[in-house]
Amino acid sequence: MLGRHRTSCLGMSFVCICSGAVAASETTLDLALILAVDVSSSMAQAEQSLQRSGFIEAFRSPVVHKTIARGALGRIAVAYVEWSGVDEQTVLVPWTVIDGTDAARTFASQLGHKPIQQAGMTSISGVIDFSMRLFADLVDRPARQVIDISGDGPNNDGPKVRHVRDHAVAEGITINRLTIQIPGMVSGWEFGDLDRYYVDCVIGGAGAFMIPLRRADQFPSVIKTKVLREIAGPGPSPLVLPAGAQADCLSGEKRRVEEEAWGGEGNP
Repeated sequence: MLGRHRTSCLGMSFVCICSGAVAASETTLDLALILAVDVSSSMAQAEQSLQRSGFIEAFRSPVVHKTIARGALGRIAVAYVEWSGVDEQTVLVPWTVIDGTDAARTFASQLGHKPIQQAGMTSISGVIDFSMRLFADLVDRPARQVIDISGDGPNNDGPKVRHVRDHAVAEGITINRLTIQIPGMVSGWEFGDLDRYYVDCVIGGAGAFMIPLRRADQFPSVIKTKVLREIAGPGPSPLVLPAGAQADCLSGEKRRVEEEAWGGEGNP
């Protein structure tokens, strides 16, 4: 099992974990990136639409194209996955090698033609496990493997998220997170300190980071910034996240049990 050196740091609305990277040999890709997008019932329709548009615009952006070209090999592979419950993951756009402007725009166009769906529970552990299998299906050998998870709630279905996260990190995978909490678009699964939860329970691996999103108009810029950072690779962040009580990584599961008990037949 790979050792992990964790240092949390917060700056420019980023939370990052800095750790040693594993050197890769005979690589054919600078990066394999899975865009794992939450479509559970907690996500409002407006959030889903803005989220999708943000990723489409990111891969149409000349800045993103230039960042890919500046890589050692100038080529990455990207897959777009929508997820909700433990057995609910859908690959909307399969592994696509992006090695220039045309390929990036084609990826964005394919994504733009896919319908937006909505499902049920929230299994972050499920999509991490699914993503690990998806990496195994990739023929090319990437220098880095990154799961970009976006969503608005804690894990409440499937295996314990920290256990699955640690397994992925041990395999050399980095997990980043986009935390969506927008006033007026909050579901019944509103959760307290999601930032702390994701730092302690979800993100991990070399250069892992989390970006909070608090306003609807931030979607285009925040998603592009996140994608750019993932393509460019780990970077330093100057400020330290204040120490606090560690998040309860089973808080989503506990809340689900409480709500089911109150909502069950014969209960108040």
